[in-house]
Order: sequence, then C-alpha cells, then structure tokens
Amino acid sequence: MRKQLITGCVALLVSLNLIAQEQQYLVFEFIKVEPNRVLDYLEYKDFLAQVHKVSKSEGNIAGWDFWSLQSGSDLEGENFQYVTVTYYQDPVKMMNGNDPDRSVDLAIKAHPELTEDQVRNKIKEAMDMRDLAVRSYMVEVARTSESFEFKPGILASFDLMKAVEGKFQDYERAEKEVFLPIHEKKIQADLMENWCFLRTALPTGSEAKSTHLTMNIYADYMQFFNSIEYEDMEVTEEQQRAVEAGLNSRDQKWVYLATLESLVR
Repeated sequence: MRKQLITGCVALLVSLNLIAQEQQYLVFEFIKVEPNRVLDYLEYKDFLAQVHKVSKSEGNIAGWDFWSLQSGSDLEGENFQYVTVTYYQDPVKMMNGNDPDRSVDLAIKAHPELTEDQVRNKIKEAMDMRDLAVRSYMVEVARTSESFEFKPGILASFDLMKAVEGKFQDYERAEKEVFLPIHEKKIQADLMENWCFLRTALPTGSEAKSTHLTMNIYADYMQFFNSIEYEDMEVTEEQQRAVEAGLNSRDQKWVYLATLESLVR
C-alpha cells in the first residue's frame, strides 16, 4: 500500500511538472502605424522576423506571430492595424523580453551585414513610425487538446474579456469546464482549429480594461462563418444554464479578427 502511495505521488509530481513545463506565457502588442509608413513598417516586420529566429534559437522565446487586423471594436479608441504575439515558456524571460540592448545584440546576429549604429537607427526608425499603445502580458490557463500547425493565412479571433467583479473564479471555471468542451466539439466537427484561454500575468485592479483573453483559431473564413452559425442540438437544459451562467460572469470588451502574416516557430 505504501509503495502504491509513493508511486502515485511520484506520478502526480511528474504530471504537475509536465504541466508547468508546457505552460505558455504570451505578450500581445497592439500596433498602430502611420498610414504613410505602412510599407516601411512591413519591411521592418521582415527584419524583425529574422531577429526573432535568432532569439528562438538561443532559447529566449518559444515563438512569434505577426497578425494583420481585419476588423474589431476600437481598443482605447485606436485604429490598430497589427498585433504581434510573442510566446515564452518562462515568465522571467517574458518580462525581460523588451530589453533594448538585448534586442540590438540579437539584431546584429541576425543581420551581420549591418553595423551596430545601423541596427540602432533601424530600430529607432521603426519605433518612430508606430504607436504601441497596448502591451498585455498573459499566461495560458487552458487550451484545446488538438495540436495545430500555425501557418500564414489562418484566421484568429482575439476576444478580450473582463471578469465580473466578484466572479473571477466563476468565470475561469466556466471557460475551463463549460466553454472548452464546446470548442473541443467544434474542432471535432471541423468548425475550428485551436483555442486557448489566457489570464493577465500581472496584477490588475478593478479599473483594468480586461482581465482575460481567448484566442480562437480558424483555417479560413468559411470555417469561421460556419463556426458562428453552429448550434449544438444535443445540448441539455442543464448545459444551457451553465453556458448562460458563464456568459454572465464576464463582460466581452473587444473582439478582433486577424490574419496571420508571418511567424517564427
């Protein structure tokens, strides 16, 4: 009996360790570029992708996405055109991810044909042509089990949520126990490709604009619109009440639809 107990404890610790290793940390950056500088910024995006490739090879990041926003409610009254998502497996690396000197060092490695002064000027020019008004540090709370290979052209719906005051735990429980199975079912029905649920990784007060984010991935517009029209005819009254309770535990602040333009994996 004692041996079985010890074996069970070891298995639990191993399981928890694997979960900890797989947990992702993500940084979302919503970007607005001056209309007359869009082409220049897209050129800089290609420069930046090479920098992130080096950063990933050195173990600083787990991946990076560059999305163009197609539609959505304005966040803070801004007309954002792009959003980048940087993936980390370590919260400390996430918080150190915007170190200017490290960025310069990585850029020199990625573009050895450029001098340090040229790299610094290129980065400064890019900062001058854009407005980074929103940066969100997030930690993954739950995700669907199906693996999906991200590639340019896929769609994402970024849904920014705010848990109702006093219902923070209720909302997270609803996403994990009610909505996650719904998304799993959609994936099985070829109405969705991937879904993850994120919580802000930094402390927030009651005035925070959002506390959570869901990232919904679709192969194309056909799948996206079919998913919107989907109704589960087998849902029970009890399940429907659980869905309604989950919806009442949060306020859906903004929704953005985006297309993946470039990525590093």
